[in-house]
Amino acid sequence: MNRYARQMVLPEVAAEGQARIAAAHVLIVGAGGLGVPALQYLAGAGIEAITLIDPDKVEETNLHRQPIYRMKDIGQPKVRAAAQAVARLNPSVEVQALVDVLTPANAPGLVAGADIVLDCADSYAASYTLSDACLAAGKPLISASALGLSGYVGGFCGTAPSLRALFPEPPDSGQTCATAGVLGPVVGMLGSLQAQMTLGVILGLAPSPLGQFTRLDNGRFTQFRFDGAAEGDGPRFIARDDIRESDLVIDLRPEDEAPRKATPDALRHPGYGATGPLPDPGQRVVLACRSGLRSWRAADELSRRWSGEITLLALGEDI
Repeated sequence: MNRYARQMVLPEVAAEGQARIAAAHVLIVGAGGLGVPALQYLAGAGIEAITLIDPDKVEETNLHRQPIYRMKDIGQPKVRAAAQAVARLNPSVEVQALVDVLTPANAPGLVAGADIVLDCADSYAASYTLSDACLAAGKPLISASALGLSGYVGGFCGTAPSLRALFPEPPDSGQTCATAGVLGPVVGMLGSLQAQMTLGVILGLAPSPLGQFTRLDNGRFTQFRFDGAAEGDGPRFIARDDIRESDLVIDLRPEDEAPRKATPDALRHPGYGATGPLPDPGQRVVLACRSGLRSWRAADELSRRWSGEITLLALGEDI
């Protein structure tokens, strides 16, 4: 019997829809709690070309919410372990496994090669970087985030407004799953919904998943549409290689967090924004921190006393 018989019997799919599914190229950013269910269901549905990017290795603390991995996978790059699991699930699916970080430098190329993008990174900087790249390329973005017992998933860009239209301001909390915790079924539901919305976009279902926002709050789902939301105009993330010699680079991290500064000439100023030296006329400011959250907040404060160009740099844990 045909592997896809149970979905092809649906009039919304049929042979034509299955051909669309097979021909689609999906980019999944993040092979964790959101990326795992999305990857499994999309591979199961017959998406034959998937690019999966994530820099992390499998850890034992991942296993309660990322069931594609096994104890034997601990210490292996997530994307490689996931690609091996997909090969066992559906041999017709080709997963390009990239052990790498999504950055403003590689995002445009990765987005250009895909038909639809899934933001499963659960990273503040990655979400906005992907949204900016997808908006510029006209590619659909299915973005999700989860923390504790809550989370959301939305269909952005393509024919819909971007993430910045719905979230023009930085989030109130910089917490992560590592610091605040998360239940496995929460990311499982949201990642599965990302897969469902992705298939809906590929099949052209109506109403379109693009422009739809779904929130999960302690087991309760609410939805609304944001098709008419105005685009936001917040600061953009840049890659480290995009820093210019003429930039004023401010490192917001204290020395005990990052012994080495973002650049040798950077000014270390954890409280920068409302106070601190102003750039010269025409000079660009680069605000650097680990996740990008402190940079955005500093940019918001700086913009109230300076009208020049402000950019953000998320350095992660590397320095």
